[in-house]
Amino acid sequence: MRGSLVVLGALAGLAAASVASLFLGGKVTDPGAVLGVLTGTPDPYLEAVLDARFARTVMGALVGCALAVAGVVIQGITRNPLGDPGLLGVTVGASAAMVTAAAVSGAGFGAGSIWVAMVGALLTVLLVYTVGGRSASGSVVTLLLTGAVVSAVLSAYIEAMTLTNPKVFDSFRFWVIGALGGRDLGVAASIAPALIVGLLLALILAPSLNNLALGEDVATSLGTPVALVRAGGILAAALLSAAGTAAVGPIAFVGLAVPHLARSLAGSDHRWQIPVAALLGGMLLIVADILGRIVARPEEIMVGIVTALLGAPFLLVAVRRGWAAR
Repeated sequence: MRGSLVVLGALAGLAAASVASLFLGGKVTDPGAVLGVLTGTPDPYLEAVLDARFARTVMGALVGCALAVAGVVIQGITRNPLGDPGLLGVTVGASAAMVTAAAVSGAGFGAGSIWVAMVGALLTVLLVYTVGGRSASGSVVTLLLTGAVVSAVLSAYIEAMTLTNPKVFDSFRFWVIGALGGRDLGVAASIAPALIVGLLLALILAPSLNNLALGEDVATSLGTPVALVRAGGILAAALLSAAGTAAVGPIAFVGLAVPHLARSLAGSDHRWQIPVAALLGGMLLIVADILGRIVARPEEIMVGIVTALLGAPFLLVAVRRGWAAR
């Protein structure tokens, strides 16, 4: 009953945030006029505005869902409350691929860059897992250390490329902040297959993640193939976070903070944590985007900045109240 109520509440919150996103933006719009357009009254200007708001609302819901579920899975397979998709090198992998493509082609980050970023992120995760997960010890600590090393190397490569190539720097500095604006529904359709596969895989692995939370020895005694579950979890998290990062750029704290909130509301059962986190992640990113649009009117604060500003104090509160340990 508790899980069902939490899911319904999170769903209602996501629906309310989505509706608010259509009515609120960088431009002040009359709610009555917006409602009229939604009910069929023709207005070319407002229709264009609502089309843009609808696209970024869909992107916010999808990317927030992807990053939040990826965070739940990473924290589950590593049993690390500070785990997030960045531990696998997803963000720097996508960034390195974007920088390389821009330097080679001499062009900016065009429409096809989403595939470049996704391939870079997935290849980086594969490298981290191949080196760390298949090492002699094969422990989670080794995997995380490998991710840190690969991330450091790729970060140095990105800095070298952007500092020595002004054109690459000009393109990269806007993408790396993370923003929902300027993306259309074609981008959402492009990442949808990876999101669906990743989410389904995460839901399938949920019971095994519950066993893994008891410890590897206990999970093994319960018949859980620990190595297979870990590999499947890494694949699910990689697909989800790579798709989200490729679509809108790096978004901070969603994959780290939302799993704690989902755990505090839904309990320790991953079968409830994952759907709750998916809904809360979408709601959080849409709300952050709304705040970024209305706080600095008529300018706009990119959503990656807003999530960092909101996520940092939330994480401090979560740690102080012991949510990470629940």
